[in-house]
Amino acid sequence: MTWLGLGAFVLTVLVGAMVPGVTTALVVRWSAVWGARGALPVIAGIEIGLYLWAIASAIGVAALVASSELGLTVLRLVGAVVLTVLGVRAWLVSRKTTVDGPADAASVGGGWRRAGVTALLTSLSNPKVPVFVLAFYPQFVPAGVDALKIVMLLAALHVVIDAAWFVVLAASVGRVRHLLAGAKVRRCLERLTGTALIGLGIRVAAGKI
Repeated sequence: MTWLGLGAFVLTVLVGAMVPGVTTALVVRWSAVWGARGALPVIAGIEIGLYLWAIASAIGVAALVASSELGLTVLRLVGAVVLTVLGVRAWLVSRKTTVDGPADAASVGGGWRRAGVTALLTSLSNPKVPVFVLAFYPQFVPAGVDALKIVMLLAALHVVIDAAWFVVLAASVGRVRHLLAGAKVRRCLERLTGTALIGLGIRVAAGKI
């Protein structure tokens, strides 16, 4: 791969990371209630899911899912359910938010492990991910080379760039966390996040995303 090609890959991945989506909503939510460190398990879950899909694309699993109408339908419905459940949970949490001050793990639906697993499942059930890696990665794999090796390296670079952006985002939200400590503000944040997640779930179920 040429330096020009590598630069194009990096720029495209960075811009893609900055585009708001369900993963952005998860990072913002958890960094707002737990702080930047609290969002790290969420970021880890997102990136593990991304890396697994990238490797799957190299061995043809993503190609099978992307080319199978049934596979995409099942994946889309699973993703819609996950997003909707997350959205409903956020609304339920908002109803219990009555005390000013930083939220703790129990008040937002579980500990760090659950946050990481939730992010991983969200990433794995997002139908856009396999389609993206299948269409995007092959453009940067030179002919006559070990495709699996190149894809693993590209995926690692993709994860680093994606994670770096989310860490910056989490740190930025974490810096103003004290402004979000009021019960009223936290309720609004949970409800906005919940509404966004439910809306995304409906769009995914309808095949609009």
